Formats: sequence, structure tokens, C-alpha cells
Amino acid sequence: MTKATELLYQSCTQCPRNCKADRLAGKTGFCQEPADIRLATACLHFGEEPLITVHGGSGTIFITGCTLRCAFCQNYQISQQGMGNPITSQDFTDICLHLQDAGAENINIVTGSHCIPLLAEYLADAKAKGLTLPICWNSSGYESVKTLKLLKDLVHIWLPDLKTLNSTLSKELFGASNYPQAAKEAITWMIQNNPLRFSTKTANGIEKDKLEQGVIIRHLFLPGRFEETVETLSWLKENADGKAVISLMSQYTPVPFKGSPAELQHRTQALQAIENRLVTKTEDTDLRDIIEAFDFDYLFYQDLSDDTDWLPDFNRTQPFSNALAKPVWHWNKGLLPTT
Repeated sequence: MTKATELLYQSCTQCPRNCKADRLAGKTGFCQEPADIRLATACLHFGEEPLITVHGGSGTIFITGCTLRCAFCQNYQISQQGMGNPITSQDFTDICLHLQDAGAENINIVTGSHCIPLLAEYLADAKAKGLTLPICWNSSGYESVKTLKLLKDLVHIWLPDLKTLNSTLSKELFGASNYPQAAKEAITWMIQNNPLRFSTKTANGIEKDKLEQGVIIRHLFLPGRFEETVETLSWLKENADGKAVISLMSQYTPVPFKGSPAELQHRTQALQAIENRLVTKTEDTDLRDIIEAFDFDYLFYQDLSDDTDWLPDFNRTQPFSNALAKPVWHWNKGLLPTT
């Protein structure tokens, strides 16, 4: 860790929460993470948007901790309960190169917003040691532009969420009433600095589009909350249409959470702000009508499904279903064979 990076951890204001925790001394703020980078799993992921999974899958690396910690988070074991082990820069490089050798289309960093300065060092080191894949930054959108700038020459594909523009809802679900403004500023910066660039890639006679550079903005429809989705899509139409890809998701799924009584009580109370259930067929039809009315240049919308087998369990070496992912590293196993 360089001296410049150390300064950013001594009184941490990396994300919009500005906790000012001395993470070098082992203190933690909202993200619950000290200065180490900890990982839970790495895999070839085939459940991401087609533009980044393409043929080989997205080389997804799940970082422990989170700046947002949504009440409905499917990855709560690693984002909120601390599952994962610390890694060195060489460990990170080995994982990236393992994914590259396994045929990954990119390196997809999931929920790294609380450790950007050190991750930037690790990414630069991995590139110097042979990593040639593009880097995809997969985040909640709750980030500070001043910190994102540390990734400017390292990341070319950005995959932020825009969860809601309702500050009351974001306070109830994330404990962050300033989420809408922070996410809009972060996403605007991403778009301004990363114009869309596509290519095509052929494998086994099948040609697929591939995103080489640019922004894909995700929005998860919360059951029963059409007003929030319409408001979010309206902002995206005005500020991102033609300049970014929109990914509207209908996969909201109640998670069978496990945790302490206090944690479960807090989560249950937060989830009272929404209808904690699957999306209905009627809602799916209405969402399709909304999409048609907005007429975005680039938009993905996933087919409705009541299958919940995809929900991950990061205690398992294979956290996902076999169809969704191929693990290459696990927090209590290390590197895994890819053949």
C-alpha cells in the first residue's frame, strides 16, 4: 500500500457516508471493513447481461463488505455478514489470470466501492503481470466521484445500479437518504468519461455483441413500486439514453435470510417499506408497456421467472446453480481447477 493510499484509509471518506474511520488502525465504518481487501468467491458468471457474458462468461470477483447493504440483498453473506478472506496483490493477480486462462470475457469487480484506492493498486499490478482483459466495475452506484477517478484509466466497463430516486425509500432500505443524488452524480461521471464502444465476437459459428467500453445501468423493479421505476426511467431517458445501456430487472426475490435475532428484526422492519414478494405476471406486462413507451435506444429486460434456485449461498464452493456460474476461487478453498 502506497503512502497516498494509506492517507485515504486513515480517515476514510471514500464513499458518500464519510465515516472517517481509521481503517489502517483496524477501525471500521458502515462498510464494516478495515484496510484489507477481502474476497468471498470468483467465478465465470453467465447470468450477467449478454453484452458482458458474451461466450466465455464474465470473470466475476465478489468483494467482502458494502457501502450500501440493501435490506433485500441476495449477497448479504458477503456484503453484510463479513464472509471472505483477506488477499494480497499477488493473490488478486493470480485470481485474475486464472479467470483469464479459463476464458473470461472481462474481470468483473462486484461491490468494491469501499476499497477503491487499494483495488486500483491491485488492478495496476495485475495488468503489469499479464492481465489483458477489460475491467468491469459492478457497483450499487453509491460512490463518490472523487474516489471513482482513481479507476479512470483502469476500468472501461461500468455496471452501476440506479436503485431509486426516492430519498425516503432509500433511507428505509439502505439507510442512505442521499443515495439518489450520489448515484446520479456517479453515473453521470461514468457516462461522460466512457462512451459506448461495441464489437462482435464469434465462437462456434455464433456471433454475439460485446461491450468493450461504456456504461450499463441497472434498475431493479421493486414489486408494487411502479412510481419509483417510472421516475428512474424518466431520469435515465433524459440523461443516459443513447449514451449508456439500460438494464431493467424483474428478478426481485425474497431471500431466506439467516442471522442474529437483532439483524433479522432490523431487516424485517426495513422490508416493510416494500412488498417483499416475487413480481407478478400482471406487473411484468405493465413493465413491458412502460419500456415500449420510453423507447430507449439500448435496453435489456429479462424474462419473468418464479425460479428461486439461482439465489446464491456463498458457503458453497459453487454458490450459484451450475448453469449460472463456474467457480475458479473460493474463500475457504483457494484456487479451483477450471477443467
